[in-house]
Amino acid sequence: MWHQLAFAVFFSFGVVHGQVSYSVPEEMAKGSVVGNIAQDLGLDLQRLKQGKARIYSADSMDRFELDKERGLLLLKEKMDREVLCGKITPCALHLQIILENPMELYRITVEILDVNDNAPTFQKHEITFEISESAVTGAVFMLENANDRDVGINDLRSYSLKPTDHFVLKQHSQTDGDKNVEMVLQKSLDREKQDRLSLLLTAVDGGEPQMSGTVQIYINVLDVNDNAPVFQQKTYKATITENAQKGSKLTTVRATDADQGSNGEITYYISNIKDTMTDVFIIDPHSGDVTLNGQLDYETASHYQLNIQAKDHGGLSDSCKLIIDVLDINDNKPIINILSMSSSISEESKIDTIVGMINVNDPDSGANGQVHCVIDDQIPFSITSSTDNFFSLRTHNKLDREKTGVYNISLTCADEGVPSLSSSVSLHLLILDVNDNEPVFERSFYEAYIAENNAPSYSIFTVKASDTDWNQNARVSYILEESTVNGAPVSSYVSVNADSGVVNALRSFDYEQLKEFHFRVKAQDGGSPPLSSNTTVKIIIQDQNDNAPQVLYPVQTGGTMLAEMVPRSADVGYLVTKVVAVDVDSGQNAWLSYKLQKATDRALFEVGAQNGEIRTVRQVTDTDAVKHRLTVVVEDNGQPSRSATVTVNVAIADSFPEVLSEFNDFNHDTKYTDNLTFYLVLALAVVSILFFSSLIAIISVKICRWRRNRLCYKSATSLPVIPYYPPVYADGTLQRVYNYEMCGTTDSRMSDIKFVRPYSQNTLVNVSRAGTMQRENKEQEDAGFSLEVRFFNNP
Repeated sequence: MWHQLAFAVFFSFGVVHGQVSYSVPEEMAKGSVVGNIAQDLGLDLQRLKQGKARIYSADSMDRFELDKERGLLLLKEKMDREVLCGKITPCALHLQIILENPMELYRITVEILDVNDNAPTFQKHEITFEISESAVTGAVFMLENANDRDVGINDLRSYSLKPTDHFVLKQHSQTDGDKNVEMVLQKSLDREKQDRLSLLLTAVDGGEPQMSGTVQIYINVLDVNDNAPVFQQKTYKATITENAQKGSKLTTVRATDADQGSNGEITYYISNIKDTMTDVFIIDPHSGDVTLNGQLDYETASHYQLNIQAKDHGGLSDSCKLIIDVLDINDNKPIINILSMSSSISEESKIDTIVGMINVNDPDSGANGQVHCVIDDQIPFSITSSTDNFFSLRTHNKLDREKTGVYNISLTCADEGVPSLSSSVSLHLLILDVNDNEPVFERSFYEAYIAENNAPSYSIFTVKASDTDWNQNARVSYILEESTVNGAPVSSYVSVNADSGVVNALRSFDYEQLKEFHFRVKAQDGGSPPLSSNTTVKIIIQDQNDNAPQVLYPVQTGGTMLAEMVPRSADVGYLVTKVVAVDVDSGQNAWLSYKLQKATDRALFEVGAQNGEIRTVRQVTDTDAVKHRLTVVVEDNGQPSRSATVTVNVAIADSFPEVLSEFNDFNHDTKYTDNLTFYLVLALAVVSILFFSSLIAIISVKICRWRRNRLCYKSATSLPVIPYYPPVYADGTLQRVYNYEMCGTTDSRMSDIKFVRPYSQNTLVNVSRAGTMQRENKEQEDAGFSLEVRFFNNP
């Protein structure tokens, strides 16, 4: 197509992904097609829509628009190349197409082609020369150049002068492309024949169709002035900074004229002032001083060329060229344009992920226009540049939202001028959370205490875990891990509240059955996938005083009577026996104390408060009773305290016969104690009967004896054997015990005594199995009772 002159697409490493160039003539109507962007860049129409394709131009002029539906680049306004570029060729406009998701940048160059829409024009409508009639053939008269705003082939091409009776044209091409036009006298003038000449100068361009402009030249023929002004040099040069003040002098041009009088007076003027230089420079017509009359801007124009003429009063003139170079100063700050910027980025994004694209322009030149951008080096981002003036903001290190959740990135761009100028912009970036942190318990091991006999659903304590993630990823749930305690699942002992972490008891605990147990609690967050951690919990059950002391020794039985024997020669402090008791509680709840509650003779015995030892308080005398009954109370140290009582029978005698005779009655008393009321009634009945008849009394006495004999016989056969206690109860029991097995005479059933064989290993006499069997057979025939007498070897 005629409007698409060049096309190129290339790929590079960095932000720019392709480039395409178009050429369109100026003066095209609004909405005209510049080119098919989608086809030329190899982009899908769907990509243009989803990527939010948009056009960016550095000069911020909205001259083009993108039709995403068709992928076409359209003109948004009619282009005037002369307004856009003036004499600069080629006239190219640069724009960029930006796509997102992912971010891509394509560069587009549109060249505006010139059309011949401007005719050559002269600054003046007419030109007047005063030429002496003595002007020699070949005299040169400088004419005003025509100005054609078009360029290239449409620019000014040639001049023509009519009529040509006296003058011909001579054109000189300049290095900058301009043409100087001179009118050369080819035939001498004769004022007397013709004092005024009228010529038409025509300027023609090379366009199609061809266009032209004219200026009328009037020549007044003067009398003799045969010397023209001559400049000292044909080219002058001057430099000036763009910030020079108005009135600054650039240079002075100088011309001389050999004539005298009015013919030698020279006037200076600038002959080719263009529209862009109107009133910027002025020249003193008499001194030739060239001064600045306006404001300069290097970014607008960096080079000026002036044609200066020197004319005398005779109409003779000469010309020179003044070349002015404008020096750039650093007077423009970098302009920062955010092409695209992400508002958020995931903390798991890979290194070198692009989060923003920036364009930076500095209109200055050289080092003044060289720009570099920096950001804070303490953040995990970097700013890089792949092409001139285009920068990308990338991730430089791994992101961690738990350390920094929001970044306010300060971007500073500075040029390399002296002094340097800079611009700054703040970029806001939110870091999105991912579930990369597991919950962490405050402690890796918890220890809690609970008193036994607690109520079910009692809250024991609380485990606490925290998660440094955010929102759902930081929501912690507590889970009781399955395990067993004494063969039962731990979930039957305790429960853990999933939200609060409160550990509740599900049953009442008994310290005597379970003193402590362990279990594990898992804290799990709400991420996907979830992360978790564990902690170990130890529950220690504290004892309460819920068990009374238990007496291990002396053993209390229903039928067997135990008696401790004390010789009458026993001295003060004689160890009678030792009460041994235990308490299954612990701590101070198991600290036992002993005290004597009842005693037949309190002045004779005492009990050790700490060890339970029963000792004599004084010397035993002959007057002391043989049999004694002591009641000892064992109390623990709990609050409130619990107690148990034990009855200890003590016999004071030096030999077994004494003990036997006394304890025979003692045994009867013991048996009848349980039926005291019955015997009182019986005694009253007997007394009443004696009042009536002595015969009845005798019969009653015999009946009573017969009944007593029967009771003694039954009692002797039902006495239990002392039970065996395991070694665990040996602590506190007497260390040395002597057991005796004896039999009395067979004269009477009342005198038959058997000492039960002990279960202890310290048996003094081992009777043969045969003898034992004979005695056991005898026991079945004879009535009697059992009595165990123990002697303690006092230290």
